Amino acid sequence: MFTIFAEYPTFLVFLAVLFSAVVTMVLMPAWIKLLRRSNIGQQVRADGPQSHLVKQGTPTMGGVIMLIAVVVSLLLIGHLTPEALLLLGATVLTGVLGFVDDASKVAHERSLGLTPRAKLIFQFAIAIVFILLATNVVGIEPTVNIPFVGTLDLGVFTTIIWSGNAGDSFGIQIPWLYLIIISILLVGMCNAVNLTDGLDGLAAGSVMIVMIVMAAIAFSSNLLDPAIFSAALAGTCVGFLWFNSHPADIFMGDTGSLALGMALGCLAVVTKTEFIVILIGGLFVAEAVSVIIQVLYYKKTHKRIFLMAPLHHHFEKKGWGETKVVVRFWIISGVLAACGFAIYFAQLLLM
Repeated sequence: MFTIFAEYPTFLVFLAVLFSAVVTMVLMPAWIKLLRRSNIGQQVRADGPQSHLVKQGTPTMGGVIMLIAVVVSLLLIGHLTPEALLLLGATVLTGVLGFVDDASKVAHERSLGLTPRAKLIFQFAIAIVFILLATNVVGIEPTVNIPFVGTLDLGVFTTIIWSGNAGDSFGIQIPWLYLIIISILLVGMCNAVNLTDGLDGLAAGSVMIVMIVMAAIAFSSNLLDPAIFSAALAGTCVGFLWFNSHPADIFMGDTGSLALGMALGCLAVVTKTEFIVILIGGLFVAEAVSVIIQVLYYKKTHKRIFLMAPLHHHFEKKGWGETKVVVRFWIISGVLAACGFAIYFAQLLLM
């Protein structure tokens, strides 16, 4: 549809932001009405801040429209290259997993959906398939680049499984170290974004910032379609924020947060920023680490380090208003993402 602008790749990236935002803003009101008529609403955790009880019943699963906007944007503005197909496939499959989780919460009228074990099994399955396809089909090297230090080869322990008849056989490479470490990264980022989605606008605004940086990295690496994909994710977050700003009219649910987290991790693999994405998405990492620390410390001492985890709830308990927490966390996310991009770009200049 937009092939007339093929000679202007920068314009296509910005167009993906705008187009995805518009699609989200156009479709979301009808989706909200449908959810309200169907009594599909958020189930608030009983031990959460008391101020969140008013959010009980707010429509959820806004991630459905976000995913639709991203798919449509990539189909109309970009091309379904192997990289783009892999990114889209992993993101949509994780979104489907999140949708099943959200539907389970609504059906059972509780804040917990699928069991943690079930979610982790499916997340790891998606991550492993993505990594195997990325290394065998797309040709992604099983290495991790550490800025200003060097490249860590995680393909030293690789198994090749041959298939087919003699003369017509092909081998599937399984780089065990890369597969294990990066699948943990993908699943970790997936759940880190999910944990961040606890305040109105927090996850959407933070992901928007991070995806703009990832789009810039992909573009500078001559990966136009992954850049368009990342830009579309940023754009749908912009459109979603219109309805998710405090007080929220709808939540993205696990359908959106799990998908966005997986998309971020997969973009890191495609752009070979597996290490630096930990800084770029540092806010999400901090949220996840706060939960891990809280759980481990409580099991050992029966005391809490934070007033409440994840980290954003700790500051709410300290008396910060929800909007103040969200805006300040956006700022932190922006600073971390900018630092990550600066390090990435500085390394390029020194190469």
